[in-house]
Parts: sequence; C-alpha cells; structure tokens
Amino acid sequence: MKSFTEKSIHIIQSIPTGTVMTYGQIAKYAGSPRGARQVVRILHSMSSKYELPWHRVINGKGEIGFKNDEQFKLQKEMLEAEGVTFTKGNTIELEKFRYTPEIPSEE
Repeated sequence: MKSFTEKSIHIIQSIPTGTVMTYGQIAKYAGSPRGARQVVRILHSMSSKYELPWHRVINGKGEIGFKNDEQFKLQKEMLEAEGVTFTKGNTIELEKFRYTPEIPSEE
C-alpha cells in the first residue's frame, strides 16, 4: 500500500491545467480526511523535487492560502494563465473549477 505522502504527490500531479483542488480534498483522497496540514507540508517540502503544480492547490473556501502579497500574486497569475477566474473577493468558484479525480484503487 502506498503511503499518504506518495498518494498525495500522485493526486497533486494529476490535477489538470485550469482546475484546482483543496488541501482537504487531497487529504481525503489520499486516505486521511483530517490531513490537510500534511498536504501543506508536502507541497512546501516536495514541490520542486517532484515538479508539483502547487499553484493548483487552494484552501476549502476557494482562496489562495498565501498571505504574502508576492506569493499570492504569483499563484493568482499562474491560475489565471490557465483560465481559472476569480470573483471580486479573490475567490475561485469551486463548483466550476474544482477537479474531482476518480477514487484511487488500493495498491
């Protein structure tokens, strides 16, 4: 059986261009519904090594998680370049842009 980290990396790598997933959604699909903070850790420590599309992962409210203006702006620009739009409140319509992968089989 794959570890939570391996499953999370695979799920993040599978997020298609122009769509997003939430930290909690990734944690749930990876087998730990309360593991959203672990997903944050994985993105922070492994995005470069595994070339993860980190910019496609947002919080459960449809918002970019970065509070730093520079990082926020970069993530927003990357998503907009893929066709993701934001409301006036800088949120993403999850009903429109959320990616829902097929339920992974146990290995």
